[in-house]
Amino acid sequence: MPDRNGTKHHVVVLGAGYAGAYVAGTLARRLAPSDAEITVVNAEPDFVQRLRLHQLAAGQEIEAPQLAGVFAGTGIRLRLGRVTDIDPAQRVALVVGTDGGGEVGYDTLVYALGSHGADHGVPGAAEHAFDVAARPSALRLRDRLDGLEARGEGGKVVVVGDGLTGIETATEIAESRPGLSMTLIARGALATPLSAGARDHLRRACDRFGITVLEHAGVEGVEATRVLCADGTVLPSDATVWTAGFGVAPIAGAAGLEVTDDGRIVVDRTMRSVSHPNVYAVGDSAHALGDNGLPLPMSCASAGYTGRQATAAIVARLTGGTVKQTGLEYVGNHISLGRCDGILQMVDHDAQAKPKYLGGRKAARIKAGILAMSLWTTSHPTFGLPTRKQRLTGMPESNDQTAARPAGNGEAARG
Repeated sequence: MPDRNGTKHHVVVLGAGYAGAYVAGTLARRLAPSDAEITVVNAEPDFVQRLRLHQLAAGQEIEAPQLAGVFAGTGIRLRLGRVTDIDPAQRVALVVGTDGGGEVGYDTLVYALGSHGADHGVPGAAEHAFDVAARPSALRLRDRLDGLEARGEGGKVVVVGDGLTGIETATEIAESRPGLSMTLIARGALATPLSAGARDHLRRACDRFGITVLEHAGVEGVEATRVLCADGTVLPSDATVWTAGFGVAPIAGAAGLEVTDDGRIVVDRTMRSVSHPNVYAVGDSAHALGDNGLPLPMSCASAGYTGRQATAAIVARLTGGTVKQTGLEYVGNHISLGRCDGILQMVDHDAQAKPKYLGGRKAARIKAGILAMSLWTTSHPTFGLPTRKQRLTGMPESNDQTAARPAGNGEAARG
């Protein structure tokens, strides 16, 4: 039978990353526990600082707070397990894992399962390449790099993809493990989304670290000891790191929710599924349009913006309030280049890089501050529970196979 308390409105949050932990904590802070209960389902027992997994792979220690401690005293129930399916008609999520298998019933579902590395069907990438999209995979890469260093003969590391993750991974490993030879592969010109000045700064950093940059190189295959490029170039590689894109699990689409071609849940302006009104999506799992009319990128910042909007909408709908629109912005990127260098690149309303950028130690300190703030807020999800909480007076529509009704009665219009 589903794990559902019939006397209270049950909010289930799938995933305890940056977005999920924020939503769960804020709901616990604002909803009266006599009317609502909150359950978080997560596959890992600890919080994963995904923004720092490239540091973990490079050999550094990063904090991983235990979720049981994070949620202690908040009233939030933690269930450890991996979500395998959801049934919107029955309002249940199917879970297998540490706390046993079974169904977790919900009245409102917050889908925050995030994203994972995507090989885009490149032969051999799944079998032979490493990634830093999850803690276990980052640790596997770390073990491989440890082994290469232990040989005392150096080793060749190839990072495929020059997005933010690829840049951070290549520079972090190069700085932490200078005995290894590093190559960074870019499909086009290096870091084209950055301004000209920021690209020059990045090139100087790569030169300083001894990173070989191979531009305009598509990868057609990955083997155990080499990378095959489209132009016939063959790169020897003792450890290939795949950072050429991210994808989401097919769970939402398989359950019948309206999703994009890449599997992200299509949501309205309040982060509610356009096909299933009792389901909200936040973070990388959501296809949300920002205030500029463009889809928000997969990022920690987007997790915060979408989480805040979803929380505001859920609280308003359950307590009979007016759903307000919160900001959905994409303002820029903060990129670490090792521990002492970085790039802060702001973008305009059209998501194009502004001419000016901030680089060097100051940018690195700003990035470190953002990471510290993200960890602190996640480790303190309720910021101390207040004495006054809102009672539930309204309930969302039943979660059937019909589309969400157009907004009305003071609610924000769908995007």
